[in-house]
Amino acid sequence: MTPTPTARTGDATLGKAADENFPVAPFFLPRAWRGDLMAVYGFARLVDDIGDGDLAPGGADARHLGLEPEQSEDRLAMLDALETDLRRVFAATGEEPSHPLLRKLRPTVRRRALTPEPFLGLIEANRQDQKVRRYGTYAELAAYCELSANPVGRLVLALTGTTSPERVRRSDAVCTALQIVEHLQDVAEDLERDRIYLPAEDMERFRVTEADLAVPSAGASVRALIAYEAQRASDLLDEGPPLVRSVDGRLKLLLAGFVGGGRSALTAISAAGFDVLPGPPKATKPSLLREVGTVLRRARGER
Repeated sequence: MTPTPTARTGDATLGKAADENFPVAPFFLPRAWRGDLMAVYGFARLVDDIGDGDLAPGGADARHLGLEPEQSEDRLAMLDALETDLRRVFAATGEEPSHPLLRKLRPTVRRRALTPEPFLGLIEANRQDQKVRRYGTYAELAAYCELSANPVGRLVLALTGTTSPERVRRSDAVCTALQIVEHLQDVAEDLERDRIYLPAEDMERFRVTEADLAVPSAGASVRALIAYEAQRASDLLDEGPPLVRSVDGRLKLLLAGFVGGGRSALTAISAAGFDVLPGPPKATKPSLLREVGTVLRRARGER
C-alpha cells in the first residue's frame, strides 16, 4: 500500500529521531509513553524544521497549515500558522488540528493534561531564530535555551507525572546543557545559516572572530573557546545524576539516556581536539552506553 502524502509528511519528520544525541523514545519504555514522547517529539521537530528551513520539498506542510505551498519558505508565516493549529489542539471544542503531527499530538495533550506553554515556548524560540543571529552574553543564550530546550524536559516530566520544582530545576540545567552541546557540534552549519550561538563575550575573551569560525579546521583559539563552552555544558550536566536518582523505574533509564547522550557527545567533541569546524563530532553507541552506565552509577552514589 502506498503511503499517503499526509503519512509521508509525519514519517519524514519523526524519522529524524534517530539522528538525535539521545534516545527519544527507547524500546524499554511502556508503549503508551513511547507514543506520547514521539507525539511531542514530532511537534518539536516540526517547529525546528520550519525555523531552520529544513521542511520536505513540495510544500505539504504549508498546505496542512492552511497556507499556499510557496509560503513554506516564509518561516514566520509558517510559525504563525503552526501556532494557530496548536491552539486547536488545546481548544475544548471546535475544529480538529490541520497538520497530521498536531492531530497525533492532541490525544497526548488530553490524556496527560498538558498545558500549551512549553509548546508555545518552542515556537517562540524559532521566531527568535529568525530575528536574532548573535548572542552577546551567556545570560542571553541561556534565556534562549529557556525557550528552545527547557520546555522539552518539562514535557517529559509532565508526560510521566513526575513534575516537581526541584526536578524542573535540574531538568532545565540538563536541557540547557544539551542545547549548548548541539550548538557546539553545529558551529559550522549554524554559521552557514548566519547564526552564531557562541556568546560574543566569550569569543572576545578567547580572541575568536567570526572569520575564525569560517575556516575548514579550527585554530588554537577556537579550540580553546569550544573547550570552555564544553566545560560549561559538562557542569550543567552534573545536575543529571541527582535528577535520575529522584525518579524510579524505566523513567530512570530514560533520563540517564538523555544525560548520557550529552556526555557522550562531549566526549566526541573532546576526542576531535575540540575542532568542530570540519563537521559535527558524533558520539558512538558504545560511548553512549558507557556514559549512561556512568550516570546510573553516579545516581546510586557510586564512583
